[in-house]
Amino acid sequence: MTEYLCDTLENGLRVVSVPLPHHHAVEVLVYLGVGSRHEPAGQAGISHLLEHMLFKGTADHPSGLALERAFEAVGGSANAATDTETTCFHSRIHPDHLDKGIGLFASMLRRPLFKDLEVERRVILEEALGDVNENGRQINPDNLVAALLYPNHPMGRPTVGYRRTIERLTLAQLQRHHATYYTPRNAILAVAGPVEHAKVLAAVKAQFGDWAGTSAPPAKAWTDTPEGGPQLRWVRDAGSQLSLQLAFLLPGRQSEHAVPLRILRRLLGWGGMSRLMLRLREELALTYAIEAALALYADAGVLAIDLAVSPDNLEAAVGAILDLFSELAREAVPADELEHALVSYRFDLDYARDHLEELALRYAWGELTGCQRTLASDLAAISQVTAAELQATARALFTPARLRGVVVGPYKAGSRKAVTARVAAWQP
Repeated sequence: MTEYLCDTLENGLRVVSVPLPHHHAVEVLVYLGVGSRHEPAGQAGISHLLEHMLFKGTADHPSGLALERAFEAVGGSANAATDTETTCFHSRIHPDHLDKGIGLFASMLRRPLFKDLEVERRVILEEALGDVNENGRQINPDNLVAALLYPNHPMGRPTVGYRRTIERLTLAQLQRHHATYYTPRNAILAVAGPVEHAKVLAAVKAQFGDWAGTSAPPAKAWTDTPEGGPQLRWVRDAGSQLSLQLAFLLPGRQSEHAVPLRILRRLLGWGGMSRLMLRLREELALTYAIEAALALYADAGVLAIDLAVSPDNLEAAVGAILDLFSELAREAVPADELEHALVSYRFDLDYARDHLEELALRYAWGELTGCQRTLASDLAAISQVTAAELQATARALFTPARLRGVVVGPYKAGSRKAVTARVAAWQP
């Protein structure tokens, strides 16, 4: 059974539809292949600022308020997000107004007015302040770890950028970035809901058929290999707890390890029965909650463990996490534990069929990145994974040379010395 349909217009724009006749809303989104890794150092944050600027009015809707009202008039409320590799604009639309909704996206993406730059710049600067303390020091663990994982590379910079770069971005730079990356060959438009593919295609052709533009330049490649031992960064900050993140540098999403990594992430940090929750919360009472996050890019990736912990529990928490990674490398996952994880994975894939935005994102992202992952292909892939493959992936990737970590908060000098020694001596 075909899960989605995809056609390409003459200008290169790919159009995805996910017919789901039992729903009562339509999700429309446009994915663009541009994110923070496409930015030169002096323009860090430009993709994120540009995303915000497209909400400030268009040639057809002369203000941000007018544009928002136009979306609300067709049952929607537009939103967007920028990450390392992509930018996505999306909104729910009433099925009776699909043509108008698609027209609104065309107006935003093709005919922005670039109004109120200084107003939006101030908004972004306020957003960026959430990542620093009162002394201006970076305290966001994700940003700090990214800088350790990808030094001297755009992937190591915050998506929001830096205050010094945000303050200097010009209107001309924003317009050039828009002209370079907001092109039909660098975009996917996806629609999920009670729709017919032919009607979707006709509506997109009417609004985007004359959209012109060349192929976007590729992002800077990541070619470095991990060397030496683990790296830790310590940032002193006020508070009653520490923010701890331990992360492993990984290969990209086309690696043979991609599917095993998705299962390992579930084993480590997916629900109350995950290894991290059982060990650090239920057995050792070291933290209230702990998460495992996996991100795989075109040519690199990261598995990150995040938690908040009291200064007194830091050494024990780090030791417990490292022990869990050692166990994955040394011991095969028991059959019942693996099956339990796979059952929950299958349930989540089934549940995805009820979420329009999730399906539209899945198929559009797959077309944009060349990493098509249908629900059926995910089901088939996870069913083939064995405990031996999981162990082989753990041995290959959870190594000291790939380990990076940050501690942010009121750490103790003695704990810093002990944790640094513990991490330096770790051998899985």
